Amino acid sequence: MLAPSPSPLDPAFWAGRRVLVTGHTGFKGSWLSLWLLHLGARVTGVALDPDTSPNLFDALDLAAAGLPGELHDHRLDIRDAEGLAVLVAAADPEVVLHLAAQPLVRRSYADPLGTWATNVQGSLHLLEALRPLEHPCAVVLVTTDKVYANREWCYGYRETDRLGGHDPYSASKAGAELAIASWRASFCGTAPHQTPHLAIATARAGNVIGGGDWAADRIVPDAMRACAAGAPLTLRNPRATRPWQHVLEPLSGYLQLAEALAADPAAHAEAWNFGPQLEANRPVAELVEALHHHWPGQWHDHSDPHAPHEAGLLHLVIDKAVSRLGWQPRWDFATTVARTAGWYRQVAAGASPLACCVADLEAYQRRGAE
Repeated sequence: MLAPSPSPLDPAFWAGRRVLVTGHTGFKGSWLSLWLLHLGARVTGVALDPDTSPNLFDALDLAAAGLPGELHDHRLDIRDAEGLAVLVAAADPEVVLHLAAQPLVRRSYADPLGTWATNVQGSLHLLEALRPLEHPCAVVLVTTDKVYANREWCYGYRETDRLGGHDPYSASKAGAELAIASWRASFCGTAPHQTPHLAIATARAGNVIGGGDWAADRIVPDAMRACAAGAPLTLRNPRATRPWQHVLEPLSGYLQLAEALAADPAAHAEAWNFGPQLEANRPVAELVEALHHHWPGQWHDHSDPHAPHEAGLLHLVIDKAVSRLGWQPRWDFATTVARTAGWYRQVAAGASPLACCVADLEAYQRRGAE
């Protein structure tokens, strides 16, 4: 069994705190908003409309969920610098969690310019919008584990390894890391052209799974749709290995990192990896077989040698977050898969998505408090 996290979240830090979440209508953003409202935060969400139907944000109906926090829901494209600046000024955040992005590898091949504009320029628009703040603000900008120059080796990547990216999505996120680091070095400080109020870190997470993801071209939503329909699942890259983790794992890391940034900006304003334990690095086919243990189904190999490039092997080293933040994964691979498949099966049978998410969140928090 994994050891519980020795440094759980501080509810007193979040209660009543003004938190800006970009991308709050997405899969991870919806889970994060739920958690923040559960903690009593005053959340301002900035995002596009959800791009799938169904989607987790609408299914949760957070405004009517009766949670302790407040949610102010705004729809805006982060490529709109002027509109974003107005909204950020009105929100006056004390914490920022930036998740808004074009997050899909295959979509990035279809729209490379839009991917770069959202992931790089959109992140810079947010930082520029935060410059006028006159009080301390902890800023966590989420990128991806795919920012590293992937050599397809068996070793995990550390935060100091070289950045890169073959596909437009990965390269745009690596570009965002460089742009954010440059902005932080240029404009965080006490010189006349700088601001002393912003503490900025980036977070690189592994492949997240969990209930409520209905995006296209993602393995778990595709698998769950196939199981529900009684249809075979087509795998385009069954031997690709990924660091699978439940969505609550990196979100807990982002929240702990925000607390640490607020407490000691100088020690934490840098890049951080949030991935699973080594045993959760599994091939896609093995993930699907594990899902089918909980919801029976079939799959077949449809590898295409002419398909756009995707990484074949990818691991993260999380020693830094474990040793310096006191963060570590709480759920192993088996628990992650069981919770994920169980969520979809229960919702397919008529259960409330909100109730299923709250049950997962409470179970996760209990695991950290054991």
